[in-house]
Amino acid sequence: MSVHASPTHARRQLGRRSSGPAFSPRRLQLVRGLFIIVFAALAARLVALQVFDHAHYAQLSVDQVRHDLTTNALRAGIYDRNGQVLAISEPTSMVIADDMQIAQPHQEALALSGLVKVPVAKLTTLLSKKGKGSGYVILNGQLDLTDGKAITNGNFPGIVVQDASSRSYPNGTLAESLLGRTNASGAGSTGLEYQYQSKLAGQTGITREFVSSSGVALPSTYSHVVKAAQPGVGLELTIDAPLQFVTERALATQLRAVGGLTGVALVMDVKTGQILADASLVNTATKAGLLGPIPAWGTSVGVPGIEQTINNLAFTQAYEPGSVFKVVTFSAALAAGVITPSSVFAIPNSMVVGGRVFHDAENHGLEHLSATQILAQSSNIGTYEVGTKVGENGILAQVQRLGFGQTTAVNFPGESAGLLVNAASWYASDQAALPIGQVDAVPPIQVLDAYNTVANGGTFVEPSLVRGYVQPNGVTLPAAPSAKRQALTPAVASTMNTMLQQVVLAGTGVNAIIPGYAVAGKTGTANIPYPGKDLLLNGAFYATFVGYAPATNPVLSMFVDIERPQTTIYGGSAAAPVFQRVMSYALRHYSIPSSGTTVRPLTGSASIASDVT
Repeated sequence: MSVHASPTHARRQLGRRSSGPAFSPRRLQLVRGLFIIVFAALAARLVALQVFDHAHYAQLSVDQVRHDLTTNALRAGIYDRNGQVLAISEPTSMVIADDMQIAQPHQEALALSGLVKVPVAKLTTLLSKKGKGSGYVILNGQLDLTDGKAITNGNFPGIVVQDASSRSYPNGTLAESLLGRTNASGAGSTGLEYQYQSKLAGQTGITREFVSSSGVALPSTYSHVVKAAQPGVGLELTIDAPLQFVTERALATQLRAVGGLTGVALVMDVKTGQILADASLVNTATKAGLLGPIPAWGTSVGVPGIEQTINNLAFTQAYEPGSVFKVVTFSAALAAGVITPSSVFAIPNSMVVGGRVFHDAENHGLEHLSATQILAQSSNIGTYEVGTKVGENGILAQVQRLGFGQTTAVNFPGESAGLLVNAASWYASDQAALPIGQVDAVPPIQVLDAYNTVANGGTFVEPSLVRGYVQPNGVTLPAAPSAKRQALTPAVASTMNTMLQQVVLAGTGVNAIIPGYAVAGKTGTANIPYPGKDLLLNGAFYATFVGYAPATNPVLSMFVDIERPQTTIYGGSAAAPVFQRVMSYALRHYSIPSSGTTVRPLTGSASIASDVT
């Protein structure tokens, strides 16, 4: 028989279960353990925050209010050889707005306008870009220091004042193509300003400030200079400001008179290689055509339409020099001993060399001229005959020896080494073309260097533009002297000197004569090649004169070139007059004694038109 529990018994069992504990001892221990673990974890994290990570989070807190501002050093000045200021920087204040922190732009503009020198309406616009602003808006980059200090003391929300500077050029456009300019951030962008950027700019510093999120300085804080800015080192140039002015004005006047496109003029100290004047101009009234455009600075130099070029063409432009290159041929022949000044050559009007027809500039029958007469009259055929006695290797070696095809120690920004033929690219026609200044393209400074070598008794001296470095304490440390090397023997240089004097006295350079002074030099009138084609530009020439004085004891050398003159195309009539005017001034300016002889053109002087190549 089955036994079943009665209802009373069942209720009694159920009652005993419900009156027992809610959790077992094991469960209570588990809960307590969990609380201990959580507490230990929180304690460990608190210890980590307070002990181990304290420095990190303290740094994050500080970084929210600390701002390290870069402070620029005052840019150093540029001076001429006599200390005249050519470029100078003055300290100013730069006012910057964090436009995202400006809550009431119009009210702040009303209070700030007079100090920042910006009209209220414009200033309101600059401060009203909340929500889409850059957080960095320059309100005035060249504010007077007094106003800058007043803004700082005024605690304008979202406004920061930094040290800045303003670059100025007291002489206006003088030597602009040489000096270059600085950009909006104050760094050099062209010319010497660019080349010597790191030296002129100095080293930036760091100033630390503590400000709230609204841009207001925190109480009991002050600006702290973490690293002081180091002033830049200035440049004392070899340039002579008065001579630079005379050179620019004479070149500009002639460039306008003959309708030329560009003009270059250089004056150099024969012994030291120091460049005393460097002018590079463009005539904006003359259309550049296929050869342009010629970038210019946009301001007249004082002669209508004539402006400074942005690129200094004396170093950056390579051109076919024409007859002034004949110094290579004649000096090589004299050095090789294959000619003397009196060596006579039979010269026809033209010859075919390597399939090309070469001729003299003016028609003539068979002539018999000495080497000196060939140079004075700039005979192309006579120069070719002289060159054949030297040969290809001799001519190429002399090109290198006189510095052509090699950048100078000046290392001017964008300087061209030129384009030269060599043995690997030699054509048969080059035996006639190279000796008369065709085929090769060279910058003006290299042409002047070659003639300066002759004037210097055969010693090649590297050109220079920097004479010294002006330290922040005002002391000027001299630059290293220019490197020198013997390129011609003194005997060859002396003979070339005598022959080049005849170019001025009885040849194509009579317009370079300076009363009381012996002058040596050479003219050149070179056809301009058509870009990219084996053709010549119709009616387009480079007119050049290069020489030195006094020829009896050379002190100054000079190069002049005018590109595409219109009213007269010849080196002897377009370029030589500039040499004459500038060199006449320079000889007096430096109190250089006259040669003590009467100097006038010799009877039977050659036509100035006979030097066209």
